[in-house]
Amino acid sequence: MITNNRLTPEQYAANFADIHPPFETHDAALVEANRCLFCYDAPCMKLCPTSINIPKFIKQISTENIKGSAHTIFSSNIFGAGCGKVCPVEKLCEGACVYNLMDEEAIPIAKLQRYSTEKAIEQKWKLFERKPSTGKKVAIVGAGPAGLSCAHVLSREGVDVTIYEKESKGGGLMTYGIAAYKVTPEFCEDEVDYILSIGGITVKYNRELGKNVSLKKLQKKYDAVYLSIGVGLTRNLGIKGEELEGVVDAIDFIYTLRDKGYSSVPVGDKVAVIGLGMTAIDAATQAKRLGASEVTIVYRRTHAEMPCTQHEMDIALLDGCKIKWLSAPKEVLGHHGKVAGLVCRVMELGTPDASGRRSPIETKEAFTLDVDMVIKATGQTPFIKLIEENELDNKSGKIVISNGCRTSVPSVFAGGDAVNGGKEVVDAVQAGKDGAKGILEFIGMWKAEVEPVYNNSVIALKE
Repeated sequence: MITNNRLTPEQYAANFADIHPPFETHDAALVEANRCLFCYDAPCMKLCPTSINIPKFIKQISTENIKGSAHTIFSSNIFGAGCGKVCPVEKLCEGACVYNLMDEEAIPIAKLQRYSTEKAIEQKWKLFERKPSTGKKVAIVGAGPAGLSCAHVLSREGVDVTIYEKESKGGGLMTYGIAAYKVTPEFCEDEVDYILSIGGITVKYNRELGKNVSLKKLQKKYDAVYLSIGVGLTRNLGIKGEELEGVVDAIDFIYTLRDKGYSSVPVGDKVAVIGLGMTAIDAATQAKRLGASEVTIVYRRTHAEMPCTQHEMDIALLDGCKIKWLSAPKEVLGHHGKVAGLVCRVMELGTPDASGRRSPIETKEAFTLDVDMVIKATGQTPFIKLIEENELDNKSGKIVISNGCRTSVPSVFAGGDAVNGGKEVVDAVQAGKDGAKGILEFIGMWKAEVEPVYNNSVIALKE
């Protein structure tokens, strides 16, 4: 039975508490910071999409310069605090740490990053001064990581920015699309407020491109437009019974949980989650934490091909989620219009597909899961109709950009998931920086001294 309010307020609070414990003492942070070898040509920095100067910010912590450490991080990644919570660091910076080659624990880079940046947000440190307004105006569509990153760089250079956001809050994926135990709604609001505190950025909420916002009108009103509209809903399964009550979209499920609150979100007693990416893990673990007695993840390949990280997988397993490997949904069974079961086909692996993973092939064997709710987490589709209506060149719905993040439409730039189809938050932040650079060049404001704002590694070379 699908119902809400399964748990007590105390249980919800415990289940959705932040899973990132801070350092208990300042000395504990110093101990970890002093383990860093401060590598020359550091591999951790190379694996960071935003090129945060990791050895530098850790050195600043070790020398008690916490404010300087936060500045180093935010100079490269204004979402440095949130990324410290949601980045798959085990395959990025921490995964590249040289200690891994010594069979030692990697430096807890993300935890140290959170240590500095969360202090900056909590204490409202003003680490950047906005240059005087130049009179140049830029519109940004979407107040997610790409849009806010672009806005912050532009505003620092004196550009007046107006962001049009379809939701009632900023933050995009951080606010509406990630598990609440990884990054709480309260933290997201504080982070957005901190980013906007630089000034020169106006956000107009509940304004959606194609509905109450026109791209052509924005082109006439602003010197440039940056599109960071993200991607759309989850792909359909294309199977019988998908229309039944109880079959839900993972993005919608997570959105509702983040927007409406834990007790208001209905969840089944026995839930199947289709897919094994980060969104699937978030949906599965949150279903369990909302009170589902059983959650089964259905994945058509094996552990070796799974798109999520082992760290994410471990969270789901610790929450009691089960996994059916080499299984694909064949049909959703119904009773009186509601989900009553999920028939799955047993798969086997064939030759590698275009992504390099071995392709799943159906066998004649099948089994049925006793479930009353099915959550689809099979990847997201671009806003193809919206993109085509605005005459933007695209490839399968993904906006095509050229050098400087320019689209095929004059004075219009784009970046983030709308271009790459959906990557990590940190990739979106870098896309925003790239877009800002392209726009500054376009409006004649890109100068050599702007480069340190764009890439913190240049600052490191000059010091």
